[in-house]
Amino acid sequence: MSTVTLWRPTGHAELALVEESGWTAWPPRLADQPIFYPVLNEDYATRIARDWNVKASGAGYVTRFEVEKEFLDRYEVQQAGGQTILEYWIPAEDLPELNRNIVGKIAVVAEYR
Repeated sequence: MSTVTLWRPTGHAELALVEESGWTAWPPRLADQPIFYPVLNEDYATRIARDWNVKASGAGYVTRFEVEKEFLDRYEVQQAGGQTILEYWIPAEDLPELNRNIVGKIAVVAEYR
């Protein structure tokens, strides 16, 4: 089994729901969130958590998790800006399947306030 390391910048509310799952799943998207955006590098996740999540919710967290590569192979990597601003666009309806393909636990690797 081959995995891909993904990063997710998040605020406190979403992180609390991840904790409730036992650190094994991302919560369903809200009605105004049709896509789940995990990113491909820690630096990009850090910039979002520090520069956006802190302003929006008072805290920003960088998480890291592993997903089976076979699952991710059905999605193209999207370049959302500069050369290192890379992310997957996972439709909200595919999130339960993504969660089933997480290998191990979702880990918090940084916190910003």
